[in-house]
Amino acid sequence: MLKAGTRFAGCVATRRHGFADSPVATRRHPLRGFVSPDPRSGTTVVGLVIVEAVMALLQSKHAANVAGEFFVDTTCIDCDLCRQIAGDTFTDVGDQSAVHHQPETPEQEFAALKALVTCPTASIGTVSNLSAKAAAAAYPDLIDDNVYFCGFASESSYGASSYLIVRPEGNVLVDSPRFAGPLVKNVEKLGGVRRMFLTHRDDIADHQKWARHFNAERVMHRDDISRSLLGIEHVLSGHDAIKLDDELLAIPTPGHTRGHTVLLYRNQFLFSGDHLWWSDAYKSLHASKNVCWYSWPNQIHSVELLLDYEFEWVLPGHGRRVHLSSTLMREQLERCVTRMKISSRAAS
Repeated sequence: MLKAGTRFAGCVATRRHGFADSPVATRRHPLRGFVSPDPRSGTTVVGLVIVEAVMALLQSKHAANVAGEFFVDTTCIDCDLCRQIAGDTFTDVGDQSAVHHQPETPEQEFAALKALVTCPTASIGTVSNLSAKAAAAAYPDLIDDNVYFCGFASESSYGASSYLIVRPEGNVLVDSPRFAGPLVKNVEKLGGVRRMFLTHRDDIADHQKWARHFNAERVMHRDDISRSLLGIEHVLSGHDAIKLDDELLAIPTPGHTRGHTVLLYRNQFLFSGDHLWWSDAYKSLHASKNVCWYSWPNQIHSVELLLDYEFEWVLPGHGRRVHLSSTLMREQLERCVTRMKISSRAAS
């Protein structure tokens, strides 16, 4: 077994979980092959990448799981991604997820394996250690047109979604997934990454590794740049919308954080970070004071400012995505703003 610090093919074995030198606890997924005598950890060689991995533990599975192949253990952080990807299999059981229905069709099993690959804490497991190689190869996963969901969420971003825009003039990675070998290779096949748009400081995950690997320019607002982010190549400032090119518009939306910024692509796709998302509970666009770290009044104002723009997709970091006509989207946005203002007045 390779020890931490052992050098192999230019890489260094680490004691962290996930791909070499990654801070993400991805644990042992079935797409990796080697298990050490320690039942919770092992080191795997994937090409030239060394993996320190930990599996979801069957003995720690959530009591709410139904019997069968798939299970969720009690390390789940309730990011909701498994329920978004494979809702036929996974459900909400309070502040965690569990399996409420075992897959019965190949399509359901494949969706559950994609959820397993995406899980930021590797809290999803299979009793017989099913292979997830095909599921890993499915990412990035096409959403619409030339916009993809990256999967491979990061625990350091609390399971935030990230996206890839594939364009002849250079691909754009919106926020950061885990720097995972299978995903990196597939992004390379799609043309790599020319620019990374970081909506805010919470969802940056492995941004340094992605930027270094692809020599990508990172874009972020000055008000969210801390000492650890001083190397950002393109620093935005001010409160006015900033045209990055003919298709990309950066719109400062302070509230969730001071420097939060959303990205509008072709007046069709709004990459909203943690500013705005679709709520199944409200059946509407939604923003929550409970996850507003900077200023709720500023966030209300920032959401209202989005009424000046047209878009048909809201693609958030956390929460559900939604696709509506621009007319219906505006109606939903107006409802959201009204509800935010009412709740603010009630609180005061």
